[in-house]
Amino acid sequence: MLATTELLTVERVGDMVILIPTSDLSEMAYERLESEAGHVLSVFNDPSVQNVVVDFSCTDYFGSTALAFLVRLWKRVTERKGRMVLCNLSEHEREVLHLTKLGRLWPVATSRAEAMRLVGT
Repeated sequence: MLATTELLTVERVGDMVILIPTSDLSEMAYERLESEAGHVLSVFNDPSVQNVVVDFSCTDYFGSTALAFLVRLWKRVTERKGRMVLCNLSEHEREVLHLTKLGRLWPVATSRAEAMRLVGT
């Protein structure tokens, strides 16, 4: 494990980072998420990090702040020609991705193992 913050756990497996939100990422968590986002994005200071799996197994909900963070993370990943895959989404989280059309950007897997296979690890 690389780090654990109030809202996020970061693990490293080879060239991949696994990001695990540990609680719902609602708008009420805006300030905490913004401060923790910088720490998570700093993981990309290591040039060997290329792929990301975001595992939502501990959550049921995320809001626009979390979506903005995911877009920022995705941009970092694509700059490195990597892949980002989401997994273990709740029905509500799937609906949010569908309504915002952001589900078109990221593959969605039903398990962490499947997500890891999709990024090529």
